[in-house]
Amino acid sequence: MEFDLADCLARVRRNDEAAARDLVEELHPLVIKIVRGHLPRRLDEEDVTQEIFMKLFAKLDQYHGNVPIGHWVSRVALNHCYNLLRAQRSRPEWRMADLPEEHAAVVEAQATDPDRDPHPAEALGARELVARLMDLLRPRERMLIQLLDIEERSIEEVRKLTGWSAVLVRVGVHRARKKLNSLYRKLKSEGKL
Repeated sequence: MEFDLADCLARVRRNDEAAARDLVEELHPLVIKIVRGHLPRRLDEEDVTQEIFMKLFAKLDQYHGNVPIGHWVSRVALNHCYNLLRAQRSRPEWRMADLPEEHAAVVEAQATDPDRDPHPAEALGARELVARLMDLLRPRERMLIQLLDIEERSIEEVRKLTGWSAVLVRVGVHRARKKLNSLYRKLKSEGKL
């Protein structure tokens, strides 16, 4: 049976618990994907997802159907993730010694020959390195890098998701990339990478 969004939303607005469960079941894959993509692994993704759904149900009267439900849900979820990142004021410092030996070797190999294709195991180490570097960025910078460079979304998509202007998105991601590069070089020169 195909999911009838309009009917489900109407029933949810009438406090139908079964409809609320159906809506959560329908939207959960989208929300969990956003949470996993935008928050550090140290946060409990199911707790954050539940917080987002609580926020969605509290704001459901603000959804009028002018945009697809997925866009509206994505925007609420992204803003919640952004707010959580902003709330995390601590910027833990890490060093090359904090990385497992095989990941440290990947960083060294990639730094000496950036044109070489990494082995699949090395790619996993590179992802961990990127995640650690991303943790050093401010929430807005992190979100822009995630959306544009990792998820490969367009400026227009990011503009719609965040509600920011295209110029703000372009300038923000330019500065974020520059900062990410600078952080990498600084940590490398200090021997912390």
